Amino acid sequence: MTGKDGLSPSLVETVAGFTAGIVSTLCLHPLDLIKIRLQVDRLSSSRVGGSVSVVRRIFQNEGGLPAFYRGLAPNIIGNSTSWALYFLCYGNIKTAMRTWSDDRTLTSVDYFLASGSAGMLTSILTNPVWVIKTRMLSTGSRSPGAYASFTTGAREILRAEGIPGFYRGLLPALFGVSHGALQFMAYEQLKLYRSRMPLANTSNCASETHGASGSFQSGIREIGNMDLFVISSLSKLFAGCVTYPYQVLRSRLQTYDAHLVYSGVRDAISQIWASEGMTGFYKGLGPNLLRVLPSTWVTFLVYENTRACLPQLLSSLR
Repeated sequence: MTGKDGLSPSLVETVAGFTAGIVSTLCLHPLDLIKIRLQVDRLSSSRVGGSVSVVRRIFQNEGGLPAFYRGLAPNIIGNSTSWALYFLCYGNIKTAMRTWSDDRTLTSVDYFLASGSAGMLTSILTNPVWVIKTRMLSTGSRSPGAYASFTTGAREILRAEGIPGFYRGLLPALFGVSHGALQFMAYEQLKLYRSRMPLANTSNCASETHGASGSFQSGIREIGNMDLFVISSLSKLFAGCVTYPYQVLRSRLQTYDAHLVYSGVRDAISQIWASEGMTGFYKGLGPNLLRVLPSTWVTFLVYENTRACLPQLLSSLR
C-alpha cells in the first residue's frame, strides 16, 4: 500500500524513526554514559550531585571530553535501529487495528497494546546491541578487559558467553516495554485531546499529518511543534516516573561481571533492596531526566517533521 505521493507508510515511518534515533543519540550521548555509570554503581549511595563526581572522574581519568563519547557506535546503531523498527511495527499494528475494526477511532487500550507489541519485538531484536553498549559505557577505555569497539565487544561476548550472552538483561528489558507502552498511550491521547481543542492556525509542514490517526480532517486543530514539545514531555515524564527501576536492573544485569554478582532478576532486586534500599532503584534518575527530556523532544520533533516533510521533499526532487 502506498500513499498518494507513491511512498509506502511503512517506509516513511522507518526513515522518520531512523533519523530521529541518530539525531537524538548524537546530541545526548554523554548524558547516557553518565546515567549508566550511576546505575551500575553498587558501592556508593544515591545522592543529589552524584553526577558531578562522575563527570569529574571521567574527565580527569579517562581522557577528557572524548571519553564522554565512548560507546557512541553501539548507541547510534541501537537507537537508530530501535526507533526505526519501533515506529515501523507501531504504525503497521495501528493500521491493522483500524482495518480490523472498520477504521474506528483507537482507544487508550489499543494504543497501549500496539505500543507494547512493537516494543517487545524491538527489544528482542536489538538486545545484543544494548548489551555491548552498556558494557562499553559502564567502563573507561583504559579499564582492564574493556571492549575497544563494537565489533570487538561482539566477538568477545560470542567467544566467552555464546549466544545467551547477547540476551543478558532481556527480561527487565521486556518489563521495560511497559514504559514505551505507557508513553505512547499518553502521547497519542494527549495529541487527540489537543486536536479537539478550539482551532488555531499553524503553518509548519509538520502540522499537516500530526493527528492521532496520522492525518487531519477538516475542523480539527493542527498540532504544531510547540504542542509536540509539551505533549512529548508530559508523556515521557509520566512513563519515566512509573517504570524507571527496570533500567537500573537491566544495566546491572548487562555489565561485564553481572553473572558473578547476580543469579538473575529476582536476586538483583533482592540485593539492591537489601544494600541500597528503594533509592537504589532510582540511581541515575537525575541525569536520566536531563537526557530523556531533550532526547524525547528531539526524537518526536524529528520523527513527526520527517514523517510530514519526507513525501513532499521526495516529490519535489522528482
